[in-house]
Amino acid sequence: MKLRFAPSPTGYLHVGNARQAIANALFARHHGADFVLRIDDTDLERSKEEYTDNIKKDLQWLGIQWGELVFQSHRLERYQNAIEQLKQLGRLYPCFETEEELAAKREMRIKQGKPPIYDRAMLKMTAEQRARAEANGKVPYWRFRLSDRIVSWEDMVMGKRQVKLPSLSDPVLVRADGTILYTLASVVDDIELGITHIIRGEDHVTNTGVQLDIIEALEPGKKEQFSFGHLPLLLDSDGGKLSKRFDGLSLKTLRADGVLPLAIVSYLARLGTSQDPQPLDWDSLAKDYSLSYVSRAPARFDIRQLVGLNRQYLRTMPFELAKKHLPAEATEPFWLAIRSNIDVFSEARMWWKVTLPTFIPPVIEGEKEFMVQAMAHLPEEPWDGTTWKIWMEALAASTGKKGKALYHPVRMALTGEEKGPELKDFLLLIGRSQVLSRLREATL
Repeated sequence: MKLRFAPSPTGYLHVGNARQAIANALFARHHGADFVLRIDDTDLERSKEEYTDNIKKDLQWLGIQWGELVFQSHRLERYQNAIEQLKQLGRLYPCFETEEELAAKREMRIKQGKPPIYDRAMLKMTAEQRARAEANGKVPYWRFRLSDRIVSWEDMVMGKRQVKLPSLSDPVLVRADGTILYTLASVVDDIELGITHIIRGEDHVTNTGVQLDIIEALEPGKKEQFSFGHLPLLLDSDGGKLSKRFDGLSLKTLRADGVLPLAIVSYLARLGTSQDPQPLDWDSLAKDYSLSYVSRAPARFDIRQLVGLNRQYLRTMPFELAKKHLPAEATEPFWLAIRSNIDVFSEARMWWKVTLPTFIPPVIEGEKEFMVQAMAHLPEEPWDGTTWKIWMEALAASTGKKGKALYHPVRMALTGEEKGPELKDFLLLIGRSQVLSRLREATL
């Protein structure tokens, strides 16, 4: 058994890519299968090395390891061999229409009540006509002649699926500039690399039917080697297409915001399944991973659920694991004080600034007398975990205030935030001199 993840290095990985990578990696780990990372970089103009490097960095950050790394740009000779084979079989034929001519043909077919598919006019071209076209400077692109049949398979997610090939246009496999397209390059790679299970998005269902036809042309009977699983597309929390918002959901952005990789893996592994997302590690997730749990309905990606899962990881994370994400000077008491009150690590950096002498509290209107009383009843050091309670009890007795009226002005003066870490712990991080200074400045 062998699986692959095949991103194109034309941009950064987003949560949609990550979901497919995680599904393949978990499936492979569950079954003890090999896992290949294939970089689909045949588009030399748009492919960039920086994106390739970032893809590898993102996958490693998620905890995904691969046994084999393949670049399509290193396999062009193999694709050329397949092209020549299909030409000899009469399945790949040259076409000379321009985009404008093709658009006019589609429009005409629609007016005639026919499906807007390619009419295969170029199949009727004689050798003399082709020679004349090329003599006039025209360079052909190449289409694959689809079989006149229905291709079907038992999908690991979607169940019985079929594609009616006669209802499709013959796909272009080679551009006029000689660039091979994904549809053929992927088939050649999957056959030669021995891929057995292909897990990808639902948007590839039609493409799967076409590729099975290409496989049958190149190596009759070889299609039995493959099993397919098509994951339903992701929607946003409102039911819209998530693809429009992918730029804000790149792994690069989520990592910069302080979202943990295991939170992303745990969330995406069970998104759209009958299993509730839980904060688990790779081995635990892989142990019972099965595509049978995946619903056939589109799944809704909710950033709030991801953040909620991230929060669960943070609440129990020891300082030794957390410190690499914190400011260099941050201490264990600081981490233990804030970890139950942050969603992502970027918030930890904000709370660290609150502990520093450079923090400037907001002005608390109408509370000057209360702040004077608060300063008067502030216990002397040394402080411990009981200091906050002792202070508040004395202040309540002196002012008659209780509940929010008692705590809220003090919290705002000390942290500038409506909510946050327990002040019994945070008080120790600030220290008595800073507390006095902030109470004083809050009334100026």
